[in-house]
Amino acid sequence: SRLGILIVRHLKRLERVILGYLEVSDGPEEEARLGILETLQCTMEHAWPRMPCRLSVLLKALLKMIWDVHTDQGPTPELVKAALLQGATECLILLDRCSEGQVKILLEGVYSSCEENRVRECIRKVQENT
Repeated sequence: SRLGILIVRHLKRLERVILGYLEVSDGPEEEARLGILETLQCTMEHAWPRMPCRLSVLLKALLKMIWDVHTDQGPTPELVKAALLQGATECLILLDRCSEGQVKILLEGVYSSCEENRVRECIRKVQENT
């Protein structure tokens, strides 16, 4: 947040780091993933004009993380899973605002074909947010 809009200078490298952390679980407490979701939110808030061109990559990574968290059979507590899903949902909402509603359009097909309630709930929150 200290860099503000100047974060765009480092966006390419930061994006690779964010994607890497979203892909990999870091244990039951998921501190790194929770932290990287906060970083992504802050980045989108400050560099929102640059987010539409990163829409497909970020959307895919966030949806994959939501699915991974939902299907995780490991020792991760339910409160941590809920926090991860909430953070990912908030990131999707921010991404939708940055891309002027494109996320909602892209998620329509996912919502209609998904049968998992927890995943559908995240998508529904994004679609209902104005």
